[in-house]
Amino acid sequence: MEQPTPKESWNTRFGVILAVTGSAVGLGNFLRFPGQAAQNGGGLFMIPYLIAFVIVGIPLAWSEWALGRYGGRMGYNSAPGIFRKVLCSKNGSYVGMLGTVMPVLIYTYYVLVEALCLYYAWHFLTGTIPALGDSVEAVGGFFVQSLGLGSNGALFSAEGAPFLGFVFFCFLLNFFLIYRGINQGIEKFCLYAMPLLVVCAFIVLARVLTLPAVDGRSITDGLGFMWNPAAEGDSILATLANPEVWVAATGQIFFSLSVGFGLILTYASYLKKDDDVALSSLTSVAGNGFCEVVLGGLIALPAAFIFLGPVFLSDPENIGTFSLGFVTLPNVFNQMPAGQFFGFLFFFLLFLSAVTSSLSMLQPAIALLEEGLGITRKPSVAILGFVTLVGTLFIAYFSAGATALDTVDFWMANFFIFIFATVQTLIFGWVIGAKKGYEELCAGAEIKIPRWIMPMIQIVSPAYLLIIFGFWSVGRLPERIQGMFNPPEGEPPVILMSVGFILIVISFFAFVIARANQRWPDPQQEPRS
Repeated sequence: MEQPTPKESWNTRFGVILAVTGSAVGLGNFLRFPGQAAQNGGGLFMIPYLIAFVIVGIPLAWSEWALGRYGGRMGYNSAPGIFRKVLCSKNGSYVGMLGTVMPVLIYTYYVLVEALCLYYAWHFLTGTIPALGDSVEAVGGFFVQSLGLGSNGALFSAEGAPFLGFVFFCFLLNFFLIYRGINQGIEKFCLYAMPLLVVCAFIVLARVLTLPAVDGRSITDGLGFMWNPAAEGDSILATLANPEVWVAATGQIFFSLSVGFGLILTYASYLKKDDDVALSSLTSVAGNGFCEVVLGGLIALPAAFIFLGPVFLSDPENIGTFSLGFVTLPNVFNQMPAGQFFGFLFFFLLFLSAVTSSLSMLQPAIALLEEGLGITRKPSVAILGFVTLVGTLFIAYFSAGATALDTVDFWMANFFIFIFATVQTLIFGWVIGAKKGYEELCAGAEIKIPRWIMPMIQIVSPAYLLIIFGFWSVGRLPERIQGMFNPPEGEPPVILMSVGFILIVISFFAFVIARANQRWPDPQQEPRS
């Protein structure tokens, strides 16, 4: 059967820029980036971060936008369809499968954190967060209870029911917006949510930058803690020689720009053939960098430094992604003048940023179901809703120590993303090729793209990714694989069960792709451009 031309498209260029920026601007900007910077040399972290931004971030963003628009012009909106077309082989659809699987599996736990942001915003608004001035331990207890980290099944008890209600609300909100489609759902929401998000961030930032000194610690000291080239007693060269710092910086770029997940491939596929991708992608990258470095970086750690001090922040457990956002910062707001209002505003900001990101995680699978099975949006949303609901309930039930969440996050957002990003870069650089790839980037471009970008995409970016992935694998994989088969005594094998769930989801999408390959025309008989 002939592949139908997709009917959906973006209404405005500004809308697609906000949607792609919204997919990138999320919890990683306001929680993960400050924590990563503090754990990896403070201001010194910005050196590998900026290098990764140039070597991986911008080239990969440009190649994803161009590759997505190319696939959309050929009638495909999903990574499997696009890769099948570019590789001119049915097996190419399986190569692109990770561009659908990763976002779906990440969504299954991301929606829990999204709901937690709204849950905290509600408790700040109603004044029911742990009492003002309480210790970090008290707020930490609230965090553990909210996510059910104490024991498996805790969220399905009477105490966990309120938070589970917020999870279902966020779940329904996401699927309501995704059901409305590209321009009536995602684009319209981002047109309002992104400006509101930035306004909220500026209000909170203004308050942080005008905080009075506490115990002799001023905002200047807090900014120095965040941006000084190296912490006291640390060697700049020793820090830069640590491969973990470079792995952390590269991973942060993936999270920051939403590159390597397959999200931008799908979003860009709804562009018209002459729509600009060069300036649009650069604008979204710059907008995300501003939200991350200027807003996220300047809100979290300087405020925490003023109220809690450098000794507290020197402990990695206190500045991890979750503990920084949901344990440390609530304590800061509790001690801040008008802290109840600013606490609400900050967590509402996180909620908005999480929704814009979670919507982008659903659309790639929707695109595959629609074009691969030839079904309409309603059944596509229903099928994906069932798959993701099962996954979310699985992670919510096995909540003890966030083991299930951590396992899915490790394999999707750490392991497979390096593989998919590298493969995608090689496909654009070598299969499409330097000449045609550069022409694709320049089609409709409103800025001049330097010619050196193609050697960067062909050689430098994949080489850098392979080296970083090699260091990361040596340091992290053996421990993870061993942990799969050695659960704590008396505990269920949650890690192994989580890996099993991942394999089930992969098998489901492999089945969808197999059916799609029967339906799609022979790629060797289709026109290449």
